[in-house]
Parts: sequence; structure tokens; C-alpha cells
Amino acid sequence: MTLRRLASGIVLHVLLQTVTWAKLTPRTSFINGNPGRVLAMFNPTGTWNTTTLLLSDDGNKLYVGARDTVLSLDVSQRGVINMRKQLKWKTTDEKAKECSMKGKDKETECMNFVRVLQFLNSTHLYACGTYAFNPLCTYIEAQTFSFVNASNGEQITEDGKGRCPYDPYQKLTAITVGGELYTGTVSDFQGNKPVISRYLGEEGRVDMKVDDSLGWLQEPMFVSSSFIPGDRGNDKVYFFFSELDKEYDFIKKFTVSRVAQVCTNDIGGVRILQKRWTTLVKAQILCLAQNELPYNVLQDIFTLLPPEGASRDDTVFYGVFSSQWSGNSASSAVCAFQLRDIKKVFDGEYKQLNRDTQRWRARDGVLLARPGQCGLHNDTDQALTFVKENFLADTNVHPMGGLPSLISSDQRYRKIAVQRKMSADGKQYTILFLLTETGFLHKAVLLSGGPHIIEEIQLFKEPQAVENIVLSVKKGVVFVGSSEGVFQVPVSNCSFYWSCADCILARDPFCGWDPVKKVCADVSLTESKLAQDVEKGNVEVMCSSSIGPRARFPSQQQLLLDKQMTVSLNSVLKLSCPSISHLATLQWERDGKPVSSEDCVQLQDGKLHFLATNQSQGEYVCLAIENGFRQPLARYVLSAIEGPVPDPSTEDKEEGQRVGEDKEEGQREEKPIIKQTSSPSFKERSFPSVNKTPNPPGTEVPEKSSTNGPSYYKELVAVSIFLALALTLLLVGTLYGWRQRNRGKARVQGCQKSPKKNPEAGSTPEHVPLTQDHGPVSVVVQNSQGTGGKEHENNAQHASNGHLPSAT
Repeated sequence: MTLRRLASGIVLHVLLQTVTWAKLTPRTSFINGNPGRVLAMFNPTGTWNTTTLLLSDDGNKLYVGARDTVLSLDVSQRGVINMRKQLKWKTTDEKAKECSMKGKDKETECMNFVRVLQFLNSTHLYACGTYAFNPLCTYIEAQTFSFVNASNGEQITEDGKGRCPYDPYQKLTAITVGGELYTGTVSDFQGNKPVISRYLGEEGRVDMKVDDSLGWLQEPMFVSSSFIPGDRGNDKVYFFFSELDKEYDFIKKFTVSRVAQVCTNDIGGVRILQKRWTTLVKAQILCLAQNELPYNVLQDIFTLLPPEGASRDDTVFYGVFSSQWSGNSASSAVCAFQLRDIKKVFDGEYKQLNRDTQRWRARDGVLLARPGQCGLHNDTDQALTFVKENFLADTNVHPMGGLPSLISSDQRYRKIAVQRKMSADGKQYTILFLLTETGFLHKAVLLSGGPHIIEEIQLFKEPQAVENIVLSVKKGVVFVGSSEGVFQVPVSNCSFYWSCADCILARDPFCGWDPVKKVCADVSLTESKLAQDVEKGNVEVMCSSSIGPRARFPSQQQLLLDKQMTVSLNSVLKLSCPSISHLATLQWERDGKPVSSEDCVQLQDGKLHFLATNQSQGEYVCLAIENGFRQPLARYVLSAIEGPVPDPSTEDKEEGQRVGEDKEEGQREEKPIIKQTSSPSFKERSFPSVNKTPNPPGTEVPEKSSTNGPSYYKELVAVSIFLALALTLLLVGTLYGWRQRNRGKARVQGCQKSPKKNPEAGSTPEHVPLTQDHGPVSVVVQNSQGTGGKEHENNAQHASNGHLPSAT
């Protein structure tokens, strides 16, 4: 790809960014401390920054580099971490004072942070620490776990410059091969001189590093290194890092991810590149999805060795990438690169560095040497000069399949470990263990239809620095080193899945359903034939013997919750559904039919709310619909609802009696009468909450407004007050109208004139004939506010009888 085409592609991505990947949701979540996912944590008092981890070959010992100390832990038993021995390695007061005088914080930086911890051979370890911004290295005898001392009894130490960074928070990578230490770090106090170095060579074998004057590295951030044996002794070490790039001049500070290689038999040139790498070459690795900006910042790399008997070229490097672009800064991706593709790129053409402009250009001219080829240290000066200016591969390394293996739109992954696992269905799957920057561990399996996140586990209550993750395949655990402790997480949690359907729907390659024992078992721990379908999660096929063709719901032993109860009338009930899957849709049924939205309310967390009436009794079943399978989770049977409908005429009296009882017996908890006639038939356990709430599932939480019986006390008081006010106004209005009417009659008797319209009353006169000898008389009937038509009719009849009071 030419520079112009690449620039056009980047601009197009910026203008037309479209996310095509669906959001990945973990099926199950375990919050910190949930007994459904038991973890082991080692957090000794006074020990901090336990971030450098080294696991022994047998998986029984874990060595930890921390602040001012090196630890040896016993991890031979799964779920247990014990201290074997501790070595204190503190800085001297003099060095701490010098560090503080150079402007560093004495409490957080001027200490000895052990950042390099490697097996030097079968008997010794090699450790390097920042030592108050004055890197220092030492030797540790593995059997006794003690520092190696000189003949005078003093601890043997070496200058750690170029082997360990000055800054305790500077990223680095280190690996030992054949007793030699290969590192990628910085070699100065300011962190401006990056180096890829080799130390600890045998007598006559010189130390090696890059030539600082060549500009071979541009502010790199090293994340990982790996040793790959080669043919005929051409062994190589691969380094992975991100750096600023000068390939493109249309954008400033464009970050790219790299892979670099050196040959272990490289000893430098005779006159050209003396004590400098002659085999160092590098190439860009791309992690790019269609219609998205590139994931160009490398966070971590895990080397997955090929299966036994396969070619070394089948080695796969799984990398976690983030992006420097704001459009997808909150997301991350996982890309896999095969070793044969990297080799192919390094065997191809190389760009040429223009020393005047410090820019790369396509090479033209005669090929004087093959960059990256082992044995170049024996070549001519002209060939080595050519290598100095042609060490960047012309083509890029693309991921397997051309696309990322996983993209998360809402998680920023920082560390990764990978394992292949043969499932119970006879197929081999790749499982990823991914650490987020917020302290969650995600376990994902790569399927043909896309990645599936089996579970997420919260390791830390508060986000903290996570610097290392180590996978022990032999022990079946993952170790996580953090700033406050070391965690041990089992790779499988099969016993948590309570039914055949749940075991299959988890789609966990480590687990399978045992149809004989009726349990979800670990594939590695049983010889029985287990049922599992990781790829499709087909419950109907895998669990045909457990479900039955006509079974409406499983037996009580296969329900998470099964209750029979009676409740008081007019109480508000909340029926919980203990779902353990974020991927399931919850649905409630009553007596085999979906509940009516007019009578019941289903919340987002699956709880069902309704008012207990005579019509609401029956059988309530909560179903989880996942991957096309309907799995009953809970059943409630409301068999008999006690308590008559309250009589409004006696409500006040009964409420008064209840208030009196409360005063004598104390305040009671307000809840409906719930009588459980059968205990839950499922084994007691803790389930993760779909909404991550601490309330345990399967509990009925009634409204607090209920008491022992019908209780609408507050509403009754309010209605009574309004009724009293209405009656008072009605009585006052009636009296006022009666008085005005009598005054009108008095005026008719005395004046015999047609009355005028009363401007205050606003009513028209009614002409009522009199039966006595007075002749026709007009009688005014005043309509008072709030009176009805019957009162006026009665008053009119009374006036027609001639019994009119005298005017007052």
C-alpha cells in the first residue's frame, strides 16, 4: 500500500466511521465477594505493588517481585496461596535521599520496585529493581530462596542500567534465553533512550544493544517478548511494542504497533555495528476492522505455542489493542498473528531510511544483504552498512482471518492470557482470559460465529494497577498481580451451573453435563462421557434425556426456586426470578399462560409486581428464554388467599384498634401475611445478580404499606377529611338557602309584587300557584352553592301550602 492510499484510507475512516461489531455481553457476572465464584487472594500486611510474577515449571511455586521485597509463594494446592519465604531488598537511605533531591517523590518513587524476575538457570533467579531511580540487579538461589553473597558476605549486585527502567511505572519486557537476559526498556534517568539489549553472556560473548544514533526506536512502549527456536540454531527473540512512526508525514505523533526480531547468535560486526545488533528488523502489525479506525496501540501480547507435533510456524501471538483515536477510545480489540505470516513479512522487501529527512522511502538499487538474516555479523562492512539503513519491512503483518478475533465496544482490556482446550464434544477451542482496566476478568471462547464471553469476575472493588497475568495450565488457574495483592482464579466453575440446560447454555469448553450423576462436571476431572455443544449451545439435543419431550418444567430439584404460599388480600407482592444469565429474556406465566400487563407489572430486573386478589391466585412460573430454549427458573403457587375484603363502614374502627395494638406492642414491620407451606427444594447457593444488586434472588418483597390485613389507613384518613368538609359545606349551604327563601316569602306576603332577580344568587324566579285566597304569587327560590335539586323541590312544596314565616 502506498503512502497516498494509506492516507486516503485513514481520512476515510475518520469521516465515515461505522461500528459494525455488536456489543459483547458476558453471560454471567460475579461481583467481588460473591460465593458463587470462589477466589484466592494473597495480600500480606505491609507488602505492596505485587505486580511482577514468575511461575515455576511445575506450577507449584509463584515468585513475586514487589516493592522492597521478593516473595516465594506456595500455590501447589488449587484455591490456596501460602507464603514460603520473603526476601527484603530495600534501598539505602543515601540512595533514597539522592532520589528525592532529583525531584522524585520519596514516599512513592524513591523505593526499590522489583520489575525484572527471571529464571537464569535451573538453580538461580535473576532480579532487577528500580532501587530509587538507580537500577540494580542481583542473584537469588532458588532452593534456599536467598540472595547470593560474595566471599565477604555481602550481597552480589550489578548495575541495572539498560536491564531495568529507572521509573517504577515505565513499561518493559524481559526474557532469559540460555542464561542470557534480553530486555526492552530505557537506559537513562529521563526515559528518553530506548534499548533492546542482551546481557549476562558467557566469557567472550559481548553484550548487545541497538545503536542509539540510528533512531531505530521512536519512543517505544514495550509490552512483551518471546523466544522461538529456529532451524539449524537460528533461534530468535521477538519483541512487541508500540512507538511513534515516521513513515507517514500527514499526521503528527501517529502511533503504530510493531514486532521486532533479533537472532540469539548475533555478536555484532567487526568494524561496523560493533556490539550492536546486525539482525534487528521490525515490521508494523495491523489490528483493523472494516469501517473502523485502526486499533494502533498495543497493550499486551500472549504467545500461544502450537499443539504438540505441529510446526513452530503455527505459533500464534494474541494481542490486546486500544486506539489513540477519540472515536473508539473506550473500546479495545484482540488480534491474532501467526508466526509464519511474520516470517513472510521479514523475508520480503524493506524500506530505506533517508538520513537527511529521517523519512522512509521505497528502496531502489541493488540488494546488498538480506536484513534480519541470522549470521550477518560475519558479513562485509558494505552489507552491514546496508542493514543499518534498511531495517523496516515494506509490508505489514495482518491478523489471522484479516479481522480482529474480538472487539469490545465498552471495555478497555489491558492484559491477556490464552489457552487451547479440548471440549467434551471433541473439538478444540481457544479461550481468552482478558483483564479490564476496571478490575474485571473476562473469560471468552472464540467460535465460528463470533466470540462468546462466558463470564466476568470482579477482582477489585476499586480500580487499580494491573501489571501481570500468568496462566497455569497444569493447575487450571490464572494468577493476577496487582498493586495490592495476588489473585488466583480457577479457569473453570462448572459446579455453578445447576441444570443440564444451564450447563449447555454456558458454552464453556471446560464443562460438560454428566447425565448419570446429573451434574455439570469439569472435563479434565472426569472420565465419564459428558454432553456439551460449545459451538451452538443446543439444549434440546444435549439434554433430551433430562428434559423429556412433554415436560412442562423440570422437577423441583432442577428449579432454582419452588414455593407454595398464602398471602393476605390487597397486599402488593413482588415475585423474584433468580436468573443467572444476561443473555436470557425473562417471561412470567400464570397457570400456563402469559401474565396480563393489566394485572401485573414486570420490571427490568425480572421481578413481577401485582396486587393480591381472589382472582390472582394460581401458579406463577418464571421462564428464561435463551438461544431458543425456554428454561423454567422459579415457581410460586398461591393456593389460598386469606382475609375478606374490608368493609368501609368498619374501616375506621378496625384501623383504630390496630393503632392501639401497635402502641401497646410496639411498631410492627408492615408486610402481608405470607405462609410458606413448602420449603425451597433447591440446594442453597448464591447466584450472581443480573443487575449486580446485592439482594439475593428468589425472595418475595412486599410493599411496606401492607399490615396484617387490608390497610389503606392513610388513604382512609384523607377521604374521611374530605367527606367531612363536603358535608359541612352542604349543611351551611342548605341553611343559607333556607334563610334566603324565607325572606323572599315574607316580601311576597307583604308587598304582593313580583320579586326582582337577586344579583348575588344569580337565579331566576319560580312561579308557584297558592291554594289560598291570595291569588297568583311569585315565590323566589334561592339556589345556594352546593345544594341539590331535591332540597329546592321540598322547599317549593312547603311554600305552596301557605305556611310562610314572617319576615325577620
